[in-house]
Amino acid sequence: MFLARIDKPYFLLCLVFSQLLFVLLVYHRVASRVFQGMFGSPPTWDYSRTQDVYTNLSFFTPDPVAVRTLYCPVKSPILGRYRTAVIIPHRNRESHLQALLYYLHPFLQRQQLHYAIFVVHQAGNATFNRAKLLNIGVREALRYDDWDCLILHDVDLVPENDYNLYICDTRYPKHMSSAMDKFQYSLPYWAYFGGVSALTPDQFMKINGFPNNYWGWGGEDDDIAERIRLSGLSITRTTLNLGRYKMIPHDRDTGNEENEHRYNLLRNTRRTWKEDGMNSLDFTLLSRAETALYTNITVDIGEAPTPPTEGSKWNFF
Repeated sequence: MFLARIDKPYFLLCLVFSQLLFVLLVYHRVASRVFQGMFGSPPTWDYSRTQDVYTNLSFFTPDPVAVRTLYCPVKSPILGRYRTAVIIPHRNRESHLQALLYYLHPFLQRQQLHYAIFVVHQAGNATFNRAKLLNIGVREALRYDDWDCLILHDVDLVPENDYNLYICDTRYPKHMSSAMDKFQYSLPYWAYFGGVSALTPDQFMKINGFPNNYWGWGGEDDDIAERIRLSGLSITRTTLNLGRYKMIPHDRDTGNEENEHRYNLLRNTRRTWKEDGMNSLDFTLLSRAETALYTNITVDIGEAPTPPTEGSKWNFF
């Protein structure tokens, strides 16, 4: 009797319908996405909202907590053999940090690097000190792994070219951001070393890290370039077509006013570079938190020296 029913059209229709229903029940999540794509409008993301940025990133970024914040490609022809730490100094620039992370994670994953991102946050309202935060970031990053390369990265610069590889030159410190849109994609002056740079741990220690005494905007990148020269090294650069970066527009930060004493400090670099740097680094670690996208390091670095009285000179040592 069952075989006789097979010839009935309505029975075949019911059988097909029941099979389709079973498939939909088993794969209801997939089916719901299919129907949403066919009949619904695609989701829109507002990247000014933290949750939207992080939700989007979660689609292609693995949870790093299980692997100690190290991002490593699952399948890679080079097995993620090159180990890169990206260090970002930060304070009150959350929107810029979100935008940078949105582009930087897939950028580094396309380069098939074994990498981690460390954001060093300066607590309090004292004058910002970019170079000192980078020194702290290097010291803390080296506690995690034996990195091949340290990328010192401003929070407002986004790389434009995937072929600008975030790896170091084993001979010399490398300036990565050789062509920023801020400077019409050209080098502002021959000794410029600001924005994004790459040094091996050995190179970083050889120049005694970055200066700790530059409070406010300006001067520290020129000091670093001079340290490189004084230590017997040279600066290598990415070509202008590779080292292209987009600067995220912003106003000058409160607490990061122009450093009026940077030229006086630069004149003394030859005398001070061996005493001011990694070997004199002083700070208080307030917290270290491993998030889904980066390791956040919050520190108290103290305050800038008290301004001199009229007729006196600055004395940092």
